[in-house]
Amino acid sequence: MFRPDQMAADLKTILRKYKQGRREDLIPLLQEIQADTGFLSEEAIVRVGSHLGLSTTKIYGLATFYDQFRFIPSGKVHFKICHGTSCFLNGSQGLIDKFREELKIAPGQTTRSGNFSVEVVPCMGGCYHGPVIMVNGEYQIHVRPEQVPDLIKRLKHIIENV
Repeated sequence: MFRPDQMAADLKTILRKYKQGRREDLIPLLQEIQADTGFLSEEAIVRVGSHLGLSTTKIYGLATFYDQFRFIPSGKVHFKICHGTSCFLNGSQGLIDKFREELKIAPGQTTRSGNFSVEVVPCMGGCYHGPVIMVNGEYQIHVRPEQVPDLIKRLKHIIENV
């Protein structure tokens, strides 16, 4: 999860693990930063560029090519919705529409409160169980649009009581 107070220290610690100038370390380095902070900040891209001797344009270009990288912080609760062929045929578009309606955000966005974010992914490998969603790394199968409001309500209650 995004922690602005620790971001600079975390970046420094992560960068120390990788030799300067080793361009082949770019993707693993970006993956580690994102795993630690939840997204790739502008500061992170600039510092990685300086460390590896790459322009920020090249780094940003590579990172935008892969859909695994995020450039805004995820919400406290991050929903991933599978939109692969099987999940699509089983109704994932209805889930995407329902999350948009309930949270008032589009896929790839985070609510103003920072509580929720939604991401649509091409496949999560649960084709037999679709549509599949992931909630903070935990799979839920055979999810239907009518279940979304209650799911959000329960999660909102948990967030508010932590």
